[in-house]
Amino acid sequence: MCRNIKTLRPPVTLDADEDDFRAAALQYVRKVSGFRAPAAHNREAFDRAVDAVAEATARLLAELEVRGAPARVAEATA
Repeated sequence: MCRNIKTLRPPVTLDADEDDFRAAALQYVRKVSGFRAPAAHNREAFDRAVDAVAEATARLLAELEVRGAPARVAEATA
């Protein structure tokens, strides 16, 4: 597992943004591809994968329902 990817879901992280999603996506794609920086001929595929994972991450976090969260956490995520 990617140990450097932090949990972005509330209430663990209340202020996750697109930069956080992209950083997590980059770590994931690096891990599964085995490339820290891809060669020029792989750059497009690598970048598309990072974009797709970042978008999926944002969509997932937007759709998650956090139950049992303190009221201030629920308000911050609404």
